[in-house]
Amino acid sequence: MKLNTILVVDDDENDQFICEYTIRKFDPAITILKAQDGTEALAILETETPDAIILDINMPIMNGFEFLEHYARAFSNHAPVVAMLTSSQLGTDRERALRYPFVKSYLEKPLTIEHLRQMQELLEA
Repeated sequence: MKLNTILVVDDDENDQFICEYTIRKFDPAITILKAQDGTEALAILETETPDAIILDINMPIMNGFEFLEHYARAFSNHAPVVAMLTSSQLGTDRERALRYPFVKSYLEKPLTIEHLRQMQELLEA
């Protein structure tokens, strides 16, 4: 399976820009959906089914962990790859995120081509 659509959930415009730039460099054909927080992401997921979700932890309104909780309950068809992309290096955050079976990666910002390769490999596995 190929990465065709990625939902980027991050409130920081600079991080959104870096993600979009990196994704375009990796594969310009990938459709990029964007949300500023978890509530926007959940609304997008009502009509879209991305191959991957790149999720920040620290966001206003609904943070990454609150999103994961709602996503786990509200959607039975999860994206094949959910990756936390964060500046948090706390082991407890990593452990908490990886408790969800659909969270496949915990990545440190900024998004890199290598991160996207890893996500692509997870899709192919």
